[in-house]
Amino acid sequence: MSNSLSEVVRMRVRALCSTTRFGQFVGVGAVGAAVDNVVLVLVVEATVLGPVIAKVLSWELGIAVIFAINERWTFADYGKSGLRPLGKRFLRSNVVRLGGFLVTLAVLAVLVRRFAVWYVLANVVGIGVGFFVNYTCESLYTWQVHQK
Repeated sequence: MSNSLSEVVRMRVRALCSTTRFGQFVGVGAVGAAVDNVVLVLVVEATVLGPVIAKVLSWELGIAVIFAINERWTFADYGKSGLRPLGKRFLRSNVVRLGGFLVTLAVLAVLVRRFAVWYVLANVVGIGVGFFVNYTCESLYTWQVHQK
């Protein structure tokens, strides 16, 4: 094998250290978090659904918005073009973000149920906790920035 494990790790860490891409990811994440929170509040306040169920709905809409912006801006130079590769990236992004979602949902549930934290604040804290997992996995798995 031509690449040692340490070289593979170094290559991936270097790919993650792009300050431009990281900044773009943060900006896109802020837009997604805003969408997520607005939808969360609307669903909780306008329906009989509680914050945990509403979070499932708000999350998917936020993920779709984040994916679309990341595809066109943050990771525009990565990945093959065409409908099929785009669909594969969207599915991979949803799988990757499921991990971040589960972290966010767990934080939301614990903060709301055990510590009586306002659900919007609990959601923001959860989003922050899941952010780094999402950045790492989206960069390396969904758009494979270390391949370029």
